[in-house]
Amino acid sequence: MARIFAYITHKGGVADDTALELAAAAAQIADGTAVTAVVTGSGAELEAVCAAVAAAYPEVWKVESPALAYPNAEVVRKALVQLLPAGSVLLLPHDTFGMDLGPGLAIKMDAAFVADVVAVAAVEGTTLKLIRQEFSGQLSTHVSCDIAAGAVLNIRPGVCKPMADGAAAGQIVDKSGELGDLSAGRQFLEVVAAEVGDVDITKSDVLLSVGRGIEDEENIEMAVELAEAMGADLACSRPIVDAKWLEKSRQVGTSGLTVKPKVYLAMGISGSFQHLGGVKGSPFMVAVNKNPKAPIFQFADVGIVADILELMPELTKKIKSA
Repeated sequence: MARIFAYITHKGGVADDTALELAAAAAQIADGTAVTAVVTGSGAELEAVCAAVAAAYPEVWKVESPALAYPNAEVVRKALVQLLPAGSVLLLPHDTFGMDLGPGLAIKMDAAFVADVVAVAAVEGTTLKLIRQEFSGQLSTHVSCDIAAGAVLNIRPGVCKPMADGAAAGQIVDKSGELGDLSAGRQFLEVVAAEVGDVDITKSDVLLSVGRGIEDEENIEMAVELAEAMGADLACSRPIVDAKWLEKSRQVGTSGLTVKPKVYLAMGISGSFQHLGGVKGSPFMVAVNKNPKAPIFQFADVGIVADILELMPELTKKIKSA
């Protein structure tokens, strides 16, 4: 079995939720082989992330350089090509950064590449049978991937149940001294904070989020009434913002805001990875969609096949009467 690595993304000294999800995905592939986490960065934040990740991985590679202080995919790609042994299998989260990093890295490694993996169906020697989704989740594609020469796999966030932290800390190995040239044409300039509106949905415990199923701007009021009745804040998917029915500060997703509520009610949302990539922390998710094959149902704790335009007014009445 090839050596397996998981690339850990982090921010502010805190590892992303996908760190434990990648550990679970790697365990399905590894067949008993130890999995190594790779953490790049600089300074005290990197130290904190490595220490935290060591609770879930038997070995953690610390890769430190001033050039890696900001997660620039061009620089990280150079670092990984220098450090990863030939024939390695690397797991990445399928988010905006992972999509930037993965394809080019697979080319540099002369390895196979599979994006947006939602399940590992089988492991047969050096052949992985993977499931990924296409056409906004309307079609599941079964892919055979030969990992004999290595592979880069982008795992969709949320599809693997996070692996629990272990009781003992793994070994942290400093690989920084093995780094060579990390110069890049792309340079980090600044972080522009996302707009915060009258409600900061990133701090909400309960969110009611609406998508294309709302159909018309006039129907937004139904969602507003339901959100008020259940004590939730109103959020939405990108199409609602593109139509200018709600402001950008209420958009959840990779091109919007990242939220971490305790309860997430998805109304008329199909469940693309761009939207679910903005939902962190494994909230209790209730999904309502009239399409029984909507991808959102694969991630929901409770799924309801219904027309939200019929369900929302009735649910509002029930909550108010209670």
